[in-house]
Amino acid sequence: MSDIEVKKIIEPTPASDGAGVKLKRSIGVEPNYFDPFLMLDEFGSENSEDYIAGFPPHPHRGIETVTYMLAGDFEHKDSTGGEGRMTAGDVQWMKTGSGIIHSEMPAMKEGKLHGFQLWINMPAKLKMSKPNYIYIDAEQMQSYKDDEKIVKVIAGKFEKAEGPIKKHNVEPVYFDVELNKDKEFNFNLPTTHNSFIYLIEGEIKIGNQQHQKVENSKLILLEKGDKLKVISLTDAKFLLIAGKPIGEQIARGGPFVMNTKQEILQAVEDYHKGTFVK
Repeated sequence: MSDIEVKKIIEPTPASDGAGVKLKRSIGVEPNYFDPFLMLDEFGSENSEDYIAGFPPHPHRGIETVTYMLAGDFEHKDSTGGEGRMTAGDVQWMKTGSGIIHSEMPAMKEGKLHGFQLWINMPAKLKMSKPNYIYIDAEQMQSYKDDEKIVKVIAGKFEKAEGPIKKHNVEPVYFDVELNKDKEFNFNLPTTHNSFIYLIEGEIKIGNQQHQKVENSKLILLEKGDKLKVISLTDAKFLLIAGKPIGEQIARGGPFVMNTKQEILQAVEDYHKGTFVK
């Protein structure tokens, strides 16, 4: 077995998306993508002016968007008829495929909003497939708990806790981990996968080699290997996300991600012609 060490530590970049929602972007800037992951945003504020305008109706093609709420309420509506109100702990896993138009708007006018959106690439053979919207209620998700940690499993398996996302082409792992101070989190990852940790709060040490201090809102890209060890230097909370690379050419135009520039131009044309949603 090979120990997994830190590849790169990245400070998220302040950004704005939708109708002016303030966020921190860590994939989609540097690195531009981390196959199969195309974007990772953390949005969060106690100031409603930072999020109240939300994400009005907009299109997507060729990607999956995974939204995970930690605090606050969001309402989702899309062109397939899918809709739902996300509350703390809920997940929205949307396969946009050939095309979807959706909106994500805050269902609150004050209070704390906090969550993440991850974009996962789709292989060429699935990019024009039928869109699919999966809403996962927090109560449907399994967790592993002991005296040292809580592991909430959105995708993949930890001990006997298994995530609701199954038979997925990139074989994803998506854990929300809470680790008490001076404790260890150990997990075996597939050597095929690209993986990263997003530290939400606290301070952690990864692997056996020395690396720079890692605390609060940091993206940690991991080397490939199979044996991951995380030690908490304080009480800590982080996401562990991994997926099998797709290894195809990527062409991106705003909310569309395809394999060629021509396919991007076609998506734009379909959207403006009103033929985007099948």
